Amino acid sequence: MALHRMNSVTLGVPNVKETAEFYRDFNLTETTPGVFASADGGDQLKLVHSPIRRLVELNVGAESPDDVGRIESQLAAIDIAVERTELGIAAVDPGTGVRVSVEVAAPLLQDPVPATPYNGPGRDDRTGRSPRLVAEGQKKEARPRKLGHAVLGTTELDASRRFFMDGIGFKLSDEVKNAACFLRCSTDHHNLLIQRAPVQFLHHTSWQVADIDEIGLGAQAVLEKDPARHAWGFGRHHIGSNFFWYFRDPAGNFCEYYSDMDVIADDQLWDPGVFEGPQTLYSWGPPPPPSFLRPDDLAELMAGLHSSKA
Repeated sequence: MALHRMNSVTLGVPNVKETAEFYRDFNLTETTPGVFASADGGDQLKLVHSPIRRLVELNVGAESPDDVGRIESQLAAIDIAVERTELGIAAVDPGTGVRVSVEVAAPLLQDPVPATPYNGPGRDDRTGRSPRLVAEGQKKEARPRKLGHAVLGTTELDASRRFFMDGIGFKLSDEVKNAACFLRCSTDHHNLLIQRAPVQFLHHTSWQVADIDEIGLGAQAVLEKDPARHAWGFGRHHIGSNFFWYFRDPAGNFCEYYSDMDVIADDQLWDPGVFEGPQTLYSWGPPPPPSFLRPDDLAELMAGLHSSKA
């Protein structure tokens, strides 16, 4: 596919210093002030000041300059203004208000993580103590490997769907009837979720870790600093199948550790589904708190966006 990776996100927050401390505790690496790297993806998160929290920019990687040129033509064909940048192009989605830039980027290569066998009834895949839990001289922690996806609230779902699919070139993986679309720009089940909302806002970013143990270890480290950071989890999603645990950063954005997401290696063999009902959120786990479904600051965000446009 012409698109092949999520390059980075730029988050606007009113409290850069406090939010940066959270992402250091989340175990992203701060390479320069306010810029954070994952283990495999390089610099993938940038924090900038904004009066209200918002996703300022989403940067997507394309394979070649020809792909970037084709995307520019696709956006023009649906009457979206396109800006030429030093490294590619950029355009603003009318539904989410997010600036989306497309640049040529090298493939994101990940060295395989050694699989830890798990025992089950009648199946002893390992003997003795689990090597994942007793490794000597090794600090046990979660290490975000890459930016997996972002979830955005859109006031115009059809317009956002058209922008990202017909314009930028994302592909549809699954959808929630009349409410949301799971889109991909790689072989991951989704790299972007756009959902109908009363205001444009960033719901969460999601970061891949190695396995279930790293989700738990990461949660333990994040919550040891401040238990109030817990948002929702531990559980497993139905759409995408990934294990999850969500936290809340000091600006009000949710942030997720995930592992074991569905992979779509062959587009021809994947049939997008239409889901509705409780299974759209999770297969198992604690029920999501009301503030996860409708963040507490939505009214504040609506007022802030209104004043900024006045």
